Amino acid sequence: MATQILMPALSPTMEEGTLAKWLVKEGDTVKSGDILAEIETDKATMEFEAVDEGIIGKILITEGTAGVKVNSPIAVLLEEGEDAAASDVTPQKDTAKAQTAKPEAAEVTAAPAPATAKPAGARVFASPLARRIAAEKGIDLAQISGSGPHGRIVKADVEAAKPAATSTAAPAAAPAPAPAATSAPAMATGALAETVKKMFADRDYTEVPLDGMRKIIAARLTEAKQTIPHFYLRRDVQLDTLMAFRATLNKQLEGRGVKLSINDFIIKACANALQTVPDCNAVWAGDRILKLKPSDVAVAVAIEGGLFTPVLRDAHQKSLSALSAEMKDLATRAKTRKLAPHEYQGGSFAISNLGMMGIDNFDAVINPPHGSILAVGAGVKRPVVNAAGEIVVATVMSMTLSVDHRVIDGALGATFLQAVIDNLENPMAMLA
Repeated sequence: MATQILMPALSPTMEEGTLAKWLVKEGDTVKSGDILAEIETDKATMEFEAVDEGIIGKILITEGTAGVKVNSPIAVLLEEGEDAAASDVTPQKDTAKAQTAKPEAAEVTAAPAPATAKPAGARVFASPLARRIAAEKGIDLAQISGSGPHGRIVKADVEAAKPAATSTAAPAAAPAPAPAATSAPAMATGALAETVKKMFADRDYTEVPLDGMRKIIAARLTEAKQTIPHFYLRRDVQLDTLMAFRATLNKQLEGRGVKLSINDFIIKACANALQTVPDCNAVWAGDRILKLKPSDVAVAVAIEGGLFTPVLRDAHQKSLSALSAEMKDLATRAKTRKLAPHEYQGGSFAISNLGMMGIDNFDAVINPPHGSILAVGAGVKRPVVNAAGEIVVATVMSMTLSVDHRVIDGALGATFLQAVIDNLENPMAMLA
């Protein structure tokens, strides 16, 4: 019996993705474990494997289609001898492939819409991309006849429509209800976009659609700033001893192809500090706090269009050279979006270092459910007063600890930050 292949959830937070590339075509025979397609999530491009064997009878979603909802049909899998045209497949029958399909999945199997305008309040079946383009052009989807599978409205239909043809009826006494597939937040966002675009209508600009990663970043950081009671602790640390120690180690490690960075020492210093002040090794879990035993340290890595925070697990147990090699590997694969979800999810604490970009100091936004994040600035030469009361020149680095007050109180956060500084100013102790 024909079944539908559904858009997979390739990470716990994935709600939609881009079908980047099909690696099979209609008529191909596949078996369990064969790679069917490449899927772009909000964080990575991942391969999608077949679960069952059969024949690809029909591909429902073309390459490059963005905004494909999880559990919506993307292809039809046939058994030997079945005809794709004669098969009648509904999402409900595909319980073996994924969890119950979301309401959007029914759009593919709905009856074709007539060419005439749809009744007010009738459900409109359209792809997410078609809906977005229609909103941008001010086009009423109810006035469009879809050319996609089973009458679904696709991008080409909207692009061919004219805004002037979408409002022919006289105004009603009360507005018709919005289509069921349009949520209030989406409408509010669309209204804001139109308002801003009108504001700059007489200016030259380029419109950049949000990809999945940027949407997730926007949502999570908005949530973080709105719901997490941030407070900030600022300290300076002198790096001269660490820099001399690093130069000595790197000379000894030349034959092994290892070159330690200042960031490697910062990671190790924070990992050890989480063990010294275990109450700061914690995350917010809604109605409780979870205190972790291992030091799982996340490190922000900038990539084109966004960032990753790969996690160095059990960082307190690893040597500086091991942390350095692992961080380089994670950063390299992050930039090509090749990290697996378990490599960038988790941790109780994060580091964001903009010092290498010349930033002296800044405040970082906590990545929920982490209890804190350390913002690291550049090491710069400054005049300081030493223990003997003399003014000397030292390399000083500014750090700001952003703290979730629900998880960590001020005095506790200050104790943790002091532990980080002690490690950085006495680097040999980190090798013990």
